[in-house]
Amino acid sequence: MKRSEFLKNLGLSSAALMSVYCLGGLTSCASESPQPNNNTGGNNGGGNTVAGFTGNAKTSAGKISFTLDLTTDNFKSLLTEGSYLYPNSGDVIVAKVKGGGFVALSKACTHQGTTVTYRLNQNDFYCDNHGSEFSTTGSVENGPATAGLTLYAASLDATTNILTVSA
Repeated sequence: MKRSEFLKNLGLSSAALMSVYCLGGLTSCASESPQPNNNTGGNNGGGNTVAGFTGNAKTSAGKISFTLDLTTDNFKSLLTEGSYLYPNSGDVIVAKVKGGGFVALSKACTHQGTTVTYRLNQNDFYCDNHGSEFSTTGSVENGPATAGLTLYAASLDATTNILTVSA
């Protein structure tokens, strides 16, 4: 029996199959969002209630401004090279990159909006949905994404271990 005959016998038209697919009944790739593989601290609360977090990590007209106290349990993992997190469930990924600096970028891949992760070995940001790669400045290194990620200013006060991110 041919596949088309089998589906007809089931009473499923191609339109019905597409409806199931589009409604999420089958695996699609547009809305997957991986969790950080190194650290989830600070990605557990809404609003500004997470200890060690002050400000706003959600973009508002392209603006963000927040601080992370790297001495608190929620954010101290950022002191380790290669770690990353999405502070306070915001729109930003913050990573301690190879060489020890801090980078803050928009976390949504510009191809289809999937959350990117940081890869220490490649020293880049990666979308595991379709393989887009972004440099630590946010520029596209490998598509299918054609637009870069937004780079935010990230600076550490070494005396207090307070990381400030802003745009």
